[in-house]
Parts: sequence; C-alpha cells; structure tokens
Amino acid sequence: MSAAAPGPVPTASMATNWWRAPIAIWRLSRVVAHILYGLVLVYTVWDAQDVATRERRTIAWSMRLLNLLGLTVQCQGRPHAGARLVVSNHISWLDIIVINSVMPSRFVSKAEVGQWPVIGRLVTAAGTLFLVRERRRDAMRVLGLMAQALRDGQSVAVFPEGTTGAGHELMHFHANLVQSAIDAPAPIQPVVLSYRDAQHAVSPSAAYIGDTGLLTSMWMVASAKDLTVSVQILPAETVVHADRRVLTERLHSEMSQRLSAAIQAAHQADQT
Repeated sequence: MSAAAPGPVPTASMATNWWRAPIAIWRLSRVVAHILYGLVLVYTVWDAQDVATRERRTIAWSMRLLNLLGLTVQCQGRPHAGARLVVSNHISWLDIIVINSVMPSRFVSKAEVGQWPVIGRLVTAAGTLFLVRERRRDAMRVLGLMAQALRDGQSVAVFPEGTTGAGHELMHFHANLVQSAIDAPAPIQPVVLSYRDAQHAVSPSAAYIGDTGLLTSMWMVASAKDLTVSVQILPAETVVHADRRVLTERLHSEMSQRLSAAIQAAHQADQT
C-alpha cells in the first residue's frame, strides 16, 4: 500500500457529497463492523486454516467489504492458476481489496503499515511482505522473499508505479519489481484497474492522491454514486531468460493500451 503521491487533488470531496452523507455514514459503519469481524477471524481461526480455506475466506471477505462500500466489480479474463507475479496499476487503497477479491495475493508494503492499529494485524495475517524503505539493501531482501514465495506456488502482487495515480494514465514502471518473477521463475499476470462512477468515466472518488487523507478518501468512496471498478486480467507473460527492462516496457505498453481502451469505453457509455 503506497503513500499518496503528489498530483492533482480529486475534485470529489466530503463537502461536495454532503447530500449523500446518510448513505456514506451507513456504509462506513458497516465497513467498521466488517473490519472488526476480519480481526476476529485473524485472532481465532486463521492460523489453523489451510491455504485453500484462507484464500476462499479472503475472496469472500474482500468482496463483502467492496459491497458494503457500494462498489461493483466487473472482471474480464481469468487469472493464471498457480504461482504468479501480479503486476497492476495503482490508483487507490481499494486496489489491494479489489485484487484480493479476484486472486488472493501477498502484497509488498512499506514497513510502517504493519504497525498501524487493526489494519497492521490484518495485512500481516494476509502474508504482506514489508519493505523498510530507509534501508537501501532491504529491497534485495524483499525481492528474495518474493522469489521464494513464487517458487512455493504462491501469488505475489506489486504496483510497479511505486505510488498512486489519478487513473487517467500509467506512470513510469520500476523494472526491479519484476526481477523476482525472473529469478523464480514464474509467470507475470498483468492486471489493469479503472474506476468510474455515475458522473465520471474516471472516478475522482477512488483516486488516493495529493493531500487526500485515508479517512477523507474512504468518505469519498462511500458517498460516490454507482462506483464501479473494471478489472482487466491480461494473458500471463512468460519470463524465462527475459530482460527485466524490456519486459517492463512491454508490460507498460500493453497495460497502457488496455487502460486507454477502458476509459474510452466508459466515455462512450456515458454518452449513450
């Protein structure tokens, strides 16, 4: 989960959505209860469950959370079975929940997230790999853990942009994040996310950027009307003996085209 990046601040706000306040309050109160339910699972039965059961519970819990927020998931494509490095664009804190609702994965996150109240315990139980950004060599340690997880048949997910964007286009991809798939080796599963709502082909309510705080972002999401996320699962990429920079450039190009097509389709739908 990345910190919000400098950039255009979303036009949606707590003030502009005041008339949907009762809906947002109702949704968020149920979200809090659902998060606490997840915490109960973690402290009671989680450690005793096998991998398959954990994945089923992760999918169900994530889908329920998105539903409580009023978000609809539209998925195209099927994920590669078995080990895979999921490579996705990054728009919001929602991205992790969305991906886990389709293909449960271990994410890479900054170490501070593991210390957050409640959330830290949940993401730790989900197998998150924590990176200490202040230590330059820690990236190599995490890449090694990612490669080992892939060899063990697990799904690992990264956001190669390194931070969140507004969702209109992809930012630069950092090539080092795909190295674990080459080292394992394991296929790369590209995923393209795009959010829209009743008024926007690219929803400002979902974007976690600029100076937007987490609570403000949650309010914007909960008060949005007809918020929908499109999840495009592209064909898996074989990475044996691949050059990571060439591979990253190809992924960026393919994913950019899919994102542009999704936004164009949303624009056309708005005009009909």
